Amino acid sequence: MSRPVRVLIAKVGLDGHDRGAKVIASFLRDAGMEVIYTGLRQTPEMVVNAALQEDVDVIGISILSGAHMTVFPKIIKLIKEKDMNDVLITGGGIIPEEDMKKLHEMGVGKLFPPGTDTKVIISYINEEVKEKRNF
Repeated sequence: MSRPVRVLIAKVGLDGHDRGAKVIASFLRDAGMEVIYTGLRQTPEMVVNAALQEDVDVIGISILSGAHMTVFPKIIKLIKEKDMNDVLITGGGIIPEEDMKKLHEMGVGKLFPPGTDTKVIISYINEEVKEKRNF
């Protein structure tokens, strides 16, 4: 029997609005996932180190501050440096469609805008993790 999907939810930078991150964490837990919430004002280094220590399958970044084009590339770089290439990087928040495309090209998974049905997020994470585990 395989272990449950492990997800780290993080708020990076000075963005102090975490209600959405907490709601997503709750829904993911209800769907049977193990969820670690890092709290507010994390650095990319703190997030990646926590992900490594917790042996997570997924890092989910909640970002509303507009710093997504700085935060996600830093996390991708750190993930590669630590050879954590099997970890899915996803997230959500206020991210323009054009930036979502650029981030996806860099290696970030699907990004979800506010109001996305939680079933869509849960399904996406489950499918991606299953695919990564089958390699």
